[in-house]
Amino acid sequence: MSLTDDKVKSLEGKARDIRRSIIEALIEAKSGHTAGPLDMADIFTYLYFHALKHDPKKPDWEYRDRLVLSNGHICPVLYATMAHAGYFPVSELQTLRKLGSRLQGHPHREWLPMLETSSGPLGCGLSQTVGMAIADRIDSGRSSSKQFYCLTGDGELDEGMNWEAIMMAGKEKLQNLTVIVDRNNIQIDGFTEDIMPLNPLADKWRSFNWHVQEIDGHNFRDIDKAVGEAHAVFDKPSVIIAYTIASKGIPAFERQFEWHGKPPTTPEEIETARNALK
Repeated sequence: MSLTDDKVKSLEGKARDIRRSIIEALIEAKSGHTAGPLDMADIFTYLYFHALKHDPKKPDWEYRDRLVLSNGHICPVLYATMAHAGYFPVSELQTLRKLGSRLQGHPHREWLPMLETSSGPLGCGLSQTVGMAIADRIDSGRSSSKQFYCLTGDGELDEGMNWEAIMMAGKEKLQNLTVIVDRNNIQIDGFTEDIMPLNPLADKWRSFNWHVQEIDGHNFRDIDKAVGEAHAVFDKPSVIIAYTIASKGIPAFERQFEWHGKPPTTPEEIETARNALK
């Protein structure tokens, strides 16, 4: 799955466009989450514009890969990426969080049929993805060509339900399951290691019989290599711990947990965000 220089440049440009769309949607909505959507833009760009088997014209295509966003509050990046990929008009992003919009503050599957799940309650997405992968094995056998991806936040790993799913996936050796953890080290009320320490995070996953990789979540070549390696593992599920910078792309906001759950609202904040993403 190696990337050419031209492909890397194309993905970098697309990620910038997606970050701009995220910020403009948040500014228009006057509510929503900034840090997680911005820091996951590179990973979502890579998945939708390189790795995923999917068809925006046939969102219910039977043989598509499945992507579950567990930490549903970062949905602005999911919406923006899907819009740029052709699932719905980019202009619709301006309806984020508005009454009657399909683009609510957490993804709602019945309003956007191209979504695999509704998400909001933290900790549920991995269990859902594990269930999907097991059901696919029952239906298709181990020869299934589908890949199952679950994207989760590091703060979300405070939820005990995740570890039940991790244990189950390791026991079932779900080789076509890849979890990507947004390791930005923040959550809504502080830094993860202050609130509920997760380290040694990689060792914890390994102890549950997972193949573990740690990467720079903003380096497309690192992302590509890790996903390729995950696909090559046939005796256990894979987790990619992606170290990211919260609010990536807007230096004045980066690494500050206060931006977890708020958008730019003051004229100064809006100008800072727009200028940084020019």
